[in-house]
Amino acid sequence: MKTHINSKNLFKFIVGSAIGMMMFLVPIPHGDSFTTLLDFVKNFLADLFGGALPYMLLVVSVVSSVLATYDYFCKPEWIRGNHLLRKGFSTTAFYLVLRIIGTVITAMVVLGFGPEFITTIDTGGTMVDLCGTLFCIVIGFSFFLPFLTDCGIMEFLGVVTRPVVRPLFKVPGRASVDLIASWFGASNAAVILTREQYMKGYYTKREAGYIMTNFSLVSIPFCLLIADTIGIAHLFPAFYLCICVVGILLAVIIARIPPISKLPDTYQEQVGCQVNEDVPENISLGKYALELSCKRAEKFRLKDVVSGGMEVVMGMFFDLIPIVVALGTLSLIVATYTPFFDWISYPMGMLLSLLGVEEAFAVAPATLIGFTDMFLPALLITGVASVKTKFIIGVLSLVQIIYLTEVGVIVIKSEVPLGIGKLFILFLERTVLAIPMIVLFANLIL
Repeated sequence: MKTHINSKNLFKFIVGSAIGMMMFLVPIPHGDSFTTLLDFVKNFLADLFGGALPYMLLVVSVVSSVLATYDYFCKPEWIRGNHLLRKGFSTTAFYLVLRIIGTVITAMVVLGFGPEFITTIDTGGTMVDLCGTLFCIVIGFSFFLPFLTDCGIMEFLGVVTRPVVRPLFKVPGRASVDLIASWFGASNAAVILTREQYMKGYYTKREAGYIMTNFSLVSIPFCLLIADTIGIAHLFPAFYLCICVVGILLAVIIARIPPISKLPDTYQEQVGCQVNEDVPENISLGKYALELSCKRAEKFRLKDVVSGGMEVVMGMFFDLIPIVVALGTLSLIVATYTPFFDWISYPMGMLLSLLGVEEAFAVAPATLIGFTDMFLPALLITGVASVKTKFIIGVLSLVQIIYLTEVGVIVIKSEVPLGIGKLFILFLERTVLAIPMIVLFANLIL
């Protein structure tokens, strides 16, 4: 059998993968916790752009809406015939309307006009700030992503971790990279990573949908921020341990029940299956992992970094950011200015009360409002007196994962068959399953 293990391919694998791992996977001490180099790049870009960042978002949104409208009605060949432009501006009527709504909201927030319920920091202001962060993440993320995905480290970890990851979570071993990337970095970055891997044929629809909705945990720094916001930072080791334990248990269970278990186990139709982690009988685990890594690294070219990065940028900037602003703002308006979550959370109050949670009905809305945004539950319970109740709701808000403003819109905009209805069912499953686990954990340690 021809081997791909040689000095050139080993160099590409080791050096290229080291760059990708340093950017996404290696935890770097930062204050009281850890972060990644990607987070430092994001903060550097945010500081570099400064006050110009909201105006840059506005320009991106206006260009997105104008060219998408032109493409929809006129179908120009110079857009339809160009892969990058088609990715950024060719869309459906529904998403075209959302782009225009997102552009109008961004203009209102940035230029300071329009109704307060749209422009306030509780709604549109929050979404423009969040998309400013997403803007910086995408720039830092896009041109380093090929080092993580195309130099062999995912193949290596895929083969090595498959004996544990496949039976436990029913996904390829390479999914462990997504888990680590989100664990120390940003959940939306991990979702984008999964989306790109699905589009290249490394995950099936079921695997991609499962990974996006179960492995995209929020980063350690954000967990610390939530603990500090609700006044239990002194309990952070137990708080984070509970998040990890419950998160893993949920991932094991969710893999085996609908709607995830019912998603098609088929690959992206245009590329087909591009992954094989089964180790042949006549070769050791380590050697096969190295063989696949070098085979993957052999195809890596530096010019692909630019072309691949531009493809992610076009998709994220013009196709996603205005839609995130639109859907996120509409969700936050419902959460902030209507009693909708008070109405639908009564059963959750009964469940919490049955489990002996103090102030159960007062904190019940916080168990569901996280579907719109992951920071809202913490804001709702700052006035709660019980430390144990704060602990329970704080952990719950961080293991629910499926937040429309942060993760949900990216999932909906991917080609994975998970619409807002299925996402809400998954959110409810995670919530109902997690509450008894967290209450038990809290009763044992508090």
